[in-house]
Amino acid sequence: MAIKGNKYGTHRVIEPKGVLTQAAWKIDNDMTKRYSNEIICDVISLNIDSASFTQIEEACGGDEKKIGEMIMGIVAERGKQQNPVTGSGGMFIGKVAYIGEDLQDRDLKVGDKIASLVSLSLTPLKIEKILAIHKDIDRVDIVGQAVLFESGIYAKLPDDMSEPLALAALDVAGAPAQARKLPKEGDSVLILGANGKSGVLCGYEAMKKVGPKGNVVGVVRNPAQVPALMELGVYNKVIVASATEPIAVLDAALEANNGKEYDISISCVNIESCEMSAILPVRDDGIVYFFSMATSFTKAALGAEGIGKDVTMIVGNGYTKDHAEITLNVLRENEKLRKLFDEKYC
Repeated sequence: MAIKGNKYGTHRVIEPKGVLTQAAWKIDNDMTKRYSNEIICDVISLNIDSASFTQIEEACGGDEKKIGEMIMGIVAERGKQQNPVTGSGGMFIGKVAYIGEDLQDRDLKVGDKIASLVSLSLTPLKIEKILAIHKDIDRVDIVGQAVLFESGIYAKLPDDMSEPLALAALDVAGAPAQARKLPKEGDSVLILGANGKSGVLCGYEAMKKVGPKGNVVGVVRNPAQVPALMELGVYNKVIVASATEPIAVLDAALEANNGKEYDISISCVNIESCEMSAILPVRDDGIVYFFSMATSFTKAALGAEGIGKDVTMIVGNGYTKDHAEITLNVLRENEKLRKLFDEKYC
């Protein structure tokens, strides 16, 4: 009988002892070890967190061979795919290879294809070979294995959409679920990084929630993106400004909201130093939701203090109740978004 590990995976922590796997520098990725409360999957693809992949790609000068070598090096050194600069990971899709006896009551069987809904930054991962790197969609196809702990969440891949499509959506599942949860009818919502996966999904959910009396405004850096975004119907307006230039964002955002500050902003950007662009346009007692893993808590907290903004700032928790089903349902409900995801991310 297999030994039972810790529910949260601390039995896999190598260094330093006493922390959870996300905070650990190195974890045990030996897949020959079988614990009674773990699931082991044969991994098909990794979806690297956008902020992490952007950093890796820039560090490697865009060279695919170097990108692969860097990812292999991180996993070999740390036992997991956790970018040492951004601290973030991503998620995987794979086929279930082993289910510990303590988890046999789950609606899961060997051979099922699932998507992990926990970060690669805490997931034991072993890569044998990299098969392909898709730079335009932050995806890496591999031969390897990964562990899900007893506390780990996952989603079975749906039958009504392709694996790449489901992976692309589930990779950002926490964001649209929060965009459904946070606004109320009539609210004004500002979304930075409006053209990305999480941005368009958030726009769709926010538009549904705020209704015809609300206002959902997207922010993009490239003016060429505006017509296609408006055609999607997930924003009332789209403005053009760089999220690294907070005053420019503030001016354009207020103009798009009849001079009024916003009730909520959602940051979906994948680059650093965009915190103030999310904070400045929001009214006192409003909400700023940082989904971006490039967010600096220090810059956000001290920046808000420095301009005297009394706003509630929410860390981009990738988990919200029913977030997987909410996100997949967006693609089922909106043919234009599904077509966009099929063409752009698959």
